[in-house]
Amino acid sequence: MLVFEREQVPLHVDKHGTVRVIGSRVTLDTIVAFFEQGESPEDIVDGFPTLKLADVYAIVSYYLKNKNAVRVYLRAREKKARAMRKKVQANSNSRDMKKQLLARRKTMVSG
Repeated sequence: MLVFEREQVPLHVDKHGTVRVIGSRVTLDTIVAFFEQGESPEDIVDGFPTLKLADVYAIVSYYLKNKNAVRVYLRAREKKARAMRKKVQANSNSRDMKKQLLARRKTMVSG
């Protein structure tokens, strides 16, 4: 007789709020992106040796059953990533500008 137990999705939320596959550093974002690009679970596992085929199928199944919730999570992650990139670029630009000004001042003083 077959017993149908409710299986857990092999995902967890790390200390930074990122959803990852249990036993690996692969993110839900990565699995969904490759699946949406037409990769099969077998192809995904081929690219990430730490993943188990059954886990990838379970994650794809979860995604297909919960697309709206997963997409909300992915949009929030992308928004956070954009904000972080903007912050890094702003800091980088001001640091570069400071270096240029200091170099210019040094040339003026020594010249």
